[in-house]
Amino acid sequence: MSKKLSTNSSKIKISPKSKIVLEERYLKKNEFGEIVETPMEMFRRIARNIASADTIYNNGVDIKAIEDQFYDLMLNSEFLPNSPALMNAGREFQQLAACFVLPIEDSIESIFDTVKYAALIHQSGGGTGFSFSNIRPKDDVVSTSGGKASGPISFMKVFNEATESINQGGFRRGANMAVLRVNHPDILDFISAKNQEGNLINFNISVAITDEFMKALEKNKKYPLVNPRTGKVVKQLYAKDVFDKLVYAAWKNGEPGMIFLDKINDSNPTPNIGKIEGTNPCGEQPLLPFESCVLGSINLAKMLLQDGNTYKINWEKLSDTIKISVHFLDNIIDVNRFPLNEISRMTKNNRKIGLGVMGFADMLIKMGIPYNSIDALNIADKLMEFFSKEANLSSARLAEERGAFPNFEKSKLNKPDSLKFRNATRTTIAPTGTLSIIANCSSGIEPLFALSYVHHILGNKNISGLHPLFEAAAKEKGFYSSTLVKEISMKGTIRDIKSIPEEIKEVFVTAKDISPEWHIKMQATFQKYIDNAVSKTINFSQDTTKEDVERAFLLAYKGGCKGITVYRDKSRMSQALSIECACEEIL
Repeated sequence: MSKKLSTNSSKIKISPKSKIVLEERYLKKNEFGEIVETPMEMFRRIARNIASADTIYNNGVDIKAIEDQFYDLMLNSEFLPNSPALMNAGREFQQLAACFVLPIEDSIESIFDTVKYAALIHQSGGGTGFSFSNIRPKDDVVSTSGGKASGPISFMKVFNEATESINQGGFRRGANMAVLRVNHPDILDFISAKNQEGNLINFNISVAITDEFMKALEKNKKYPLVNPRTGKVVKQLYAKDVFDKLVYAAWKNGEPGMIFLDKINDSNPTPNIGKIEGTNPCGEQPLLPFESCVLGSINLAKMLLQDGNTYKINWEKLSDTIKISVHFLDNIIDVNRFPLNEISRMTKNNRKIGLGVMGFADMLIKMGIPYNSIDALNIADKLMEFFSKEANLSSARLAEERGAFPNFEKSKLNKPDSLKFRNATRTTIAPTGTLSIIANCSSGIEPLFALSYVHHILGNKNISGLHPLFEAAAKEKGFYSSTLVKEISMKGTIRDIKSIPEEIKEVFVTAKDISPEWHIKMQATFQKYIDNAVSKTINFSQDTTKEDVERAFLLAYKGGCKGITVYRDKSRMSQALSIECACEEIL
């Protein structure tokens, strides 16, 4: 008999959205599709499996105490690991990492081997990133056949179709990131590859921008396009012409994004092992070829102390939570069943983890701080300086007990009198789409998208309502009404609603109310302290100009971001989030 979730009998409160997501995707089912575990049983399954890694290093360890620590963190929605760990820990797949980057070399064998590897990863719930920069350009010579090359974009279509096939039977939709260097001869075709909505639907695409290109752009000069097969310059283009086409495409439908390749490689901890060419599907995890990474996020809304009607950050609790979370993520690497031996070797030699946050917007709301304010930037700065320091100390403590990551001696982190780290990277800011629904908090470091929402979950189930913190504030202040709810659902913002007090409007600011400059300032503030990168969408209103997008791109580069993703409202006919009903589709 299937076990249905019961918010009455459960020891934890399950929101309607969380209930649907858990039932549809995460809880174990029998061969008839019936649910055969509760959320508490799921968290216990995961905690027991991840804690088991401790016996590798200490046979006398109190394994039950560690299991209970992990269980309590997840049960209380204080920390959650990435989706594959929730789905697969203690089960048949046992593939627990979310992020992979696979190499693609300039040969049919390499290309189709990588198609196969990506299919295996997607089947287990992981996402893949690729650089197509090594593939010879369209119409280049093929010496073995005497014909002409079809170019990287034609092979992207092959990957896209393979992903679509795997999506029919996978845990969740497979996702890909395609990266092409800005100096590849096919760069203009790549920039326009998704201009037609529906093209390459299983890909996000990003242009890998170099410092050389940005210098040419600043001086209004040409820059070289280089054939990756020969290493020779085949053409020169004005950087401004290419940049304008990139800006237009991003303005038109949100893609391509940009990753700043030299900035990423400047912070590559293991340059002697390899150069970073690609990222995971959402861009927050730059990785070497055949490398994977496990992610997890701490719910900042749970890291507060309440004193009457005021809140402040509970630094002691945050420190303890970071320590346990780093331990949890490091353990995942040891119990993970990697899809390929090459991935296992690369991952275990660098042991990268990506601990991040969710619930940042909720934390600011509870503290009475507007997202688009100097106070919010100051909080973010202080918070992430502490977060990074504590994550580093936690990794160093593990290194004392278990040893530093095997490539440490060859890494940039190996400096006189410096800490030895268990993990080559410790921190990442991920988007936390479904994780934040399970934890009932705001996503990643994003502001609230809207205060009234309809979530389209897995394509066939809808949940609507007001943001719980706003609903509570409206009832406490006495301006809540069914008429108000309808008005908010139509407008998506409370900025122009006269019945709502100004101090409420300032705190409950939504993505639509925040200028792109504030979005980028927040991303740059977080990036200062993050080892990997930051996943964040820079939201634009429908009437945004191409010049606005151009300014955002330049501001992100100058602000030290490792990449940027923009989206102009209604620039696609089908979009995951829409203002009218604040619709969110959870894929």
